[in-house]
Amino acid sequence: MLNKKSVPQARGSIKKQQLLKNLSAWLLLLPTVIVLYLIIWRPMVTGTVWSFFSMKGYTPTKFVGLKNYIEVIKDTQFLPTMANTLVYVLWSLIVGFVPPIIIAVMINEMVHFKNGFRVLIYLPAVIPGVAALLMWYYMYYPDAAGLLNTVLIKLGMAPYTWLNDGRFTILYITIAMTWSGLPSAMLLYYASVQSISAELYEAAIIDGAGLMRRIRHITFPQLRGIILLNFVRQIISVFQVNEQPMAMTGGGPNNASLSLGFQLYKYGFVNGRAGHALALGVIMFLILIVFTCFYFYLNKKIEADY
Repeated sequence: MLNKKSVPQARGSIKKQQLLKNLSAWLLLLPTVIVLYLIIWRPMVTGTVWSFFSMKGYTPTKFVGLKNYIEVIKDTQFLPTMANTLVYVLWSLIVGFVPPIIIAVMINEMVHFKNGFRVLIYLPAVIPGVAALLMWYYMYYPDAAGLLNTVLIKLGMAPYTWLNDGRFTILYITIAMTWSGLPSAMLLYYASVQSISAELYEAAIIDGAGLMRRIRHITFPQLRGIILLNFVRQIISVFQVNEQPMAMTGGGPNNASLSLGFQLYKYGFVNGRAGHALALGVIMFLILIVFTCFYFYLNKKIEADY
C-alpha cells in the first residue's frame, strides 16, 4: 500500500510530466503561431483599426469613424460590383461545381488508362495561374487571331467579341477559372471515392445493381459530406475573386466583370484610397465570416456523423 505522503508526490510527478509534455507541444507550435501572427492576425487587426482612420498613403492620420465605410457603400460602383461578385459565385457553382465530381467518379469506374487520364486531367493545375489566365485571354481574343474565333471562321461563322460582350464576360472568366481549379477538386473527390469500402460495391453488384444505381445509392451518399463542405468552400473562394478579372479584362467592359476583390485592389493600389480599401476589406470579411462559421458547423456535424 502507498503511504499518505507518496500520493501527493505521485500527483505532483504526473502534473510535472503533463506540463513538460504541453511545453514541448507549444514549443513545436511556436514557429507556426509566430508566422500566423505576422502574416494573418496582426495585419487583420491593424487593417480593421485603420479602416476607421483617414489615411495618407498607408499611414493613419485622423480618426473618422464610419466615414470610410459610408463612402464605400455610397460609391456608385459598390452595388453593381457586389452583384458581379454574386454572379461570379453563381456561375462557378453552375459551371464548375459538378464536373469534378463526375470526372472523379468516371476515373474511379475506369478499367484501362486510369493513371494516364488522371495525369492529363491534372495538367492544368501545373500551369502557373497568371500564365493560364493569359492563355485563356488569347483564346478569347476578339479578332480573327483568337483561337476560338479561328475555329469559328473555319466553320464559316463570324468572329465573336467574347470578353468584350459584357453580358457573358463573367461566364467566360468563370470557365477559365474552372479549367484551372477543376484538377485539385477532382483529386479531392477521387480520394474520397477511393476511401469508400469496396465491399459495398461488391454487394451491390451481386444484387444486380448497375453503374447508375451504384453511383446513386453508394457513391453519392458516401460523398455527401465532402460535397457540402466543398460547396461552401467554393462560395468563400470565388467571392474573393481578384486576379482573374484583373488579368483578363481589367474589370471591363464598362466594369461588367469588376469584382469586390478587384475593387479593393483598385482602391488600395490604383486610386490611392487606402482607407476605402481597408473598409471594403472589413465588409468582405464580415460577409465571409458568416459562410466560414457555417462551414465549420457543417464540418463538425459531418465529422460527428462519420
